[in-house]
Amino acid sequence: MSIIIPANTLAAGGYEVDNSCRFNGDAYVHKAVVAGNQRTFTYSFWIKRSTLNGYQTFIGYAGTAGGGGGTNRGELIFVGDGDDTLRVGFNPGGSSWSNYTMNTGVFRDTSSWYNIVLKVNTTNGTASERLKIFVNGVSQGLSGYPGQNFDTGFNVDGYVYHVGRSASGTGNFLKGYLAEAVFIDGTALDADSFGEFDEDSGIWKPIDVSGLTFGNNGFHLDFEASGNLGNDANGGTDFTEVSLAATDQSTDTCTNNFCTMNALDNFYAASTLSEGNLKVLTISGNAAYNPATFGLIKGKWYWEIKLVTCSNGDGSEATIIGISNQSPVNAGYSGSIVVNDGIGIRGNGKAWGADGSSGGGQETSGFDAIAVGNTAMIAVDFDNGKLYHGINGTWGNSGDPTSGSSGTGAYAFTVGTDVWFPGVNQRETSQTATFELNFGSPPYAISSGNQDADGFGNFEYAVPSGYFALNTKNLAEYG
Repeated sequence: MSIIIPANTLAAGGYEVDNSCRFNGDAYVHKAVVAGNQRTFTYSFWIKRSTLNGYQTFIGYAGTAGGGGGTNRGELIFVGDGDDTLRVGFNPGGSSWSNYTMNTGVFRDTSSWYNIVLKVNTTNGTASERLKIFVNGVSQGLSGYPGQNFDTGFNVDGYVYHVGRSASGTGNFLKGYLAEAVFIDGTALDADSFGEFDEDSGIWKPIDVSGLTFGNNGFHLDFEASGNLGNDANGGTDFTEVSLAATDQSTDTCTNNFCTMNALDNFYAASTLSEGNLKVLTISGNAAYNPATFGLIKGKWYWEIKLVTCSNGDGSEATIIGISNQSPVNAGYSGSIVVNDGIGIRGNGKAWGADGSSGGGQETSGFDAIAVGNTAMIAVDFDNGKLYHGINGTWGNSGDPTSGSSGTGAYAFTVGTDVWFPGVNQRETSQTATFELNFGSPPYAISSGNQDADGFGNFEYAVPSGYFALNTKNLAEYG
């Protein structure tokens, strides 16, 4: 039986990580190294996965910038084929690979963050101390260990580090959010050099690494410069970026986790998720919806949704956006977001609220239609049971999200005791649609840069007073 390694969800106070980088399965950074220590080094990073299965590389080491080449290779990689565990491999001098797999758990949470630390010290006389992997501060079991004084092949002069791509040159690209990627050349460090357990919550959280000794090839990728995501904050030579843009910088981090679409609840919808699970492409012949990762029971929340494409040319019949307290049930029409107690705004500007029957119940006009290229605004007041909807900066139905219990222009619903999730789907099974969702850390460029009252989020339009972006700091305070 597999053990699911626990991920971090609610970040505690202390050191703040401002940015991460969104790796979408075709991107990486690379730079050449100088001679360093092949036997002693440490690699630490924080990861929020986007997809499971498939081989995905954190750090690869090889002779060329595109992977492969030369006689020395090495990598730390998620193992594919349904394993979803970690493996570290060394291939020095062109010999056969020496692989060591973590055997104490798997990584199958795509909604939260993990800290992974790889500690290598092959000079140690004790086999189990020559190679260690820590997950959220806890040492994990491994399938084996290198021999004493084993030269790993890392840190050979003129070779190339890749972050986000395999050493073999076959790709195995990373898919997820990466933060605080730190490499220490010449020192084997435990996890407590990179994080600590919060004394109140017990949650593993990051600490400031700027005081560490990085060594010849050490680096610190903090992703704080959107125009230079390969910047080495340690002051070394910057990495060269491949297939990364300024929009791949994210504020979804290990100290403030943002809502995304739920890759683990995509069985019936079978949509294609990308851009860190913030872009959804639905499939034809299917009306099951995609829910998000955050469940809501109280508070006031705001997010935006851009309709990028729609196969019928507009969103009038093919799209529904809103909230639901039910899991998707099947691929037919009863899988719509409005099944049971869901609430959805159709592309034609009509709000549907289900009465428990398949396909919904009451229908209310007066909301604005959604056309391709539009950005929809959603504001949900769970304290008063009101949902507001607007397009491109104007609230539909003369809505006023700050109107409280009167609910001016809102769609009224009964909150009850259920947990509600944001969601999207296309209504017509003959259509497809592409949505881009912005819960506060958008996958696309924003021209205006609006935030909530606590300074969180990056929205195209003004956040209504009293409403907040969907992240764990806000959820802990208002949800």
